[in-house]
Amino acid sequence: MSKETWLTQEAFDRLTAELAHLEGPARTEIAERIAAARDEGDLKENGGYHAAREEQGKLEARINELKVLLKNAVVGDAPKDNGVVEPGMVVTISMLNMERTFLLGNREIADGEDDLEVFSTDSPLGAAIKGSKVGDTVQYVAPNGKELSVEIKKASPYKG
Repeated sequence: MSKETWLTQEAFDRLTAELAHLEGPARTEIAERIAAARDEGDLKENGGYHAAREEQGKLEARINELKVLLKNAVVGDAPKDNGVVEPGMVVTISMLNMERTFLLGNREIADGEDDLEVFSTDSPLGAAIKGSKVGDTVQYVAPNGKELSVEIKKASPYKG
């Protein structure tokens, strides 16, 4: 069973364009590279052939991932800048005397921004803070079984 994933319109459009590229030009290019490598002869010792087949596997996996993601996407506007924690917000929390900033939602919203940590709304922390407001303190049970207290310091829309 697939679950819904919230995406901004911009993220949805970007992922749709990526899927079109992967299913079209990228798939054709890899098929041509496999055919060219196959024409070189003995496939057992043909590194180019094996590399192209591995790349083809990764491409097909990404295509399948995007199809499922887009099929189950709930497209919406960026959240309002009202301090309420919801998908698409960059949230700063204080936990165990440390501050931590992350995007609540899906890695695909962040458009490859690798330095921004992402928590799903289905994660224990994400589920606990969703709907809370700046200034709220929320309790949740971490995956290790410990009960933790989290204070919401900031919540603002992601501006990718």
